[in-house]
Amino acid sequence: MAVLQKIRVKFGLAISIIIALALLSFIIDPTTLQNALNGMSSRFDVGRIAGKRVSYTDFQENVDKFTTVQQVITGGSVTNEQSQQQIRNAAWQDFMDRYMFIENAKDAGIRIGTDEMVDMTTGDGISPILSQSNFFLDESGAYSPDALRDFVQNVNTDETGRLKTFWNYLQNSILTNRYYEKYNSLFSSSDYLPQVIADRELAEANTTFNVEYLMVPFNYNDTTVKVTGKDIQKYYNAHKDNYKQAAGRDIEYVVYEVVPSAKDVAATSDEIESLLPEFASTANMKAFLLRNSEQSLSERWYKAGELRTVSGEVNDFVFGSAQGVSPVYKDGNVFRSVKVMASAMVPDSVYVKHILLQGNDARHLADSLCAVAAKGGNFAGLAALYSVDQNSAADGELGNLGWFTQTYTIPGFESCITAELGKPFVLNTQYGSHVVVVTKRTKPVAKKQVAILEKTALASKETFNDYYSKANRFATIAGGTYEGYKKAIDSTGVYSHTMNNVTEATSNYGSIGQAKEITRWVYDSKQGKASNIITVNNNYFFVVALKAIREEGYKPVKEVSSSINEILRNEQLKANTCAQVAEKINGLGTLEEMAEALGVQSASAEGVSFSSMSRSSVESALRGAASVAPENEICGPVAGEVCVYVFKVTGRETGSVFTADDIRDNEAQKVRYSAQGVLPEMMKKADVKDNRARFF
Repeated sequence: MAVLQKIRVKFGLAISIIIALALLSFIIDPTTLQNALNGMSSRFDVGRIAGKRVSYTDFQENVDKFTTVQQVITGGSVTNEQSQQQIRNAAWQDFMDRYMFIENAKDAGIRIGTDEMVDMTTGDGISPILSQSNFFLDESGAYSPDALRDFVQNVNTDETGRLKTFWNYLQNSILTNRYYEKYNSLFSSSDYLPQVIADRELAEANTTFNVEYLMVPFNYNDTTVKVTGKDIQKYYNAHKDNYKQAAGRDIEYVVYEVVPSAKDVAATSDEIESLLPEFASTANMKAFLLRNSEQSLSERWYKAGELRTVSGEVNDFVFGSAQGVSPVYKDGNVFRSVKVMASAMVPDSVYVKHILLQGNDARHLADSLCAVAAKGGNFAGLAALYSVDQNSAADGELGNLGWFTQTYTIPGFESCITAELGKPFVLNTQYGSHVVVVTKRTKPVAKKQVAILEKTALASKETFNDYYSKANRFATIAGGTYEGYKKAIDSTGVYSHTMNNVTEATSNYGSIGQAKEITRWVYDSKQGKASNIITVNNNYFFVVALKAIREEGYKPVKEVSSSINEILRNEQLKANTCAQVAEKINGLGTLEEMAEALGVQSASAEGVSFSSMSRSSVESALRGAASVAPENEICGPVAGEVCVYVFKVTGRETGSVFTADDIRDNEAQKVRYSAQGVLPEMMKKADVKDNRARFF
């Protein structure tokens, strides 16, 4: 401690803190210390909005909340990646609304009081979020205050807390939606078009002119045009915001794809051939396929041609004259054999009605109602009295699910395709017990059910190790550096892929997806480094080299100097060409004389209008100048984008193509277009940093 005191006196507080941390690293568990350091770093934040951190923990809590909401709405779990992505988007938008949008709305003077919220939830001004929710509709599909009241009462008795989470979500959505409504109304209402300006726009829209003009291209070989480094730097400083960039990385990589060897393919072929006798004779095809095939037994009925999506050879065997089990068909590294299990006349579509029952007595009640329906009981009336599903009413009749096909059906209803017409029966699914009747069907056609024995040749352990050895040899030669990576390319002859501007959201490398671990390595590494082997999807071995790092901010002037040089050069060309044209036409009285002096041909355009509501092939620089030029007077030179114009307006006409309503509609369209930029501008002002791609 005496030594630490001397250092503190001599070097000050900063160095003392550094040494104290070093001493702590010997005392505190390394994992604990690392977690503490991580917590202090914005690197571990999901984002930042208006100066407020969105930590990973906070974000995940919001994701869990929206997952619960989704589960309540759908009645099922959230499993696929698309649904999870939608939930993450909703969780992020919730932070954006709370930290940014609502604060901006309040700054604009917008308020939503308690009385207004009560009116939107229980009063006369019910929010569409409630009135259009399936949770609060009666049997006729109309909003039911009683249903809402029952739901709120159940919230307090729900021990899981899921209903409370959902109710809080609904109230928050109502509040946020009203803020958006009021802000959008404020924004659109603030647009005022004075009558004098509207009259001017109408006059401009209905005024057209004819123009005759000469067009002199810039002389791109002009040796007097000079752009210096100082000119480029000055322009860059004045227009720096034009050169903002997101973070990006430039990389090169090699990839070794593990594919089965000829020996592996032959072994798979022998294996499936050995299974054919049992495939032909088994009495339990479902269990056999579960043990031996990549295809489970399907109840789907196929008609001729539909099996071509599996294999043309499989389709031809099933719908040909052959019997029994097919030979083994090879398709790349996939081997298949097929057996016809059943043949029947089956419709493509059936019209289905149902009564859904839930609860402990559901199956017993389903049997009773099925008997009543079979004896001629009114199915729609039974559905109205007993069915939990009060929303299915296709063609206006309660209980009607409508037309089903094999690909468009409720899980568990597959047997409806072959059900007897008009005969009620009971189905049990994940939703409960159903009394079902098929009332209509399309014309039955010949179809077959099949069993498919399928195996894909996979790389053996020996093959896997062989590819790994190749990748390891490359990584060893590279030695962790970009220079070594280039040497490894030269010595092994492997093709090197180049990929520029890799962002933290990048997850695909070429055709290889789900490769986020490569992105994480790239963003955790230093320029000039090469990776060890990075394994993706267990069958791709990557070695990656990081060539360049571009941090978020502004592009260096050297990267944009060529484009700036082109801009400045073009400006000089405009000025030079205008001066040269003015000199050549000085003292000439007609466009014909000027055309001869300039060595160009004249051109003309009729019915040109300055208004943005009119379409024109004439460049805007010429349109603008000609719209205010006196008639029959030669004007110019006027610089365009790639040429200089000399022109004469030869006549004007005033018509009545556009009306005052057109002007108002055009103004309203501008407002709608401008409104789309409100949130991006808010995000810019709030300096929003969205780092979700770093984690997901």
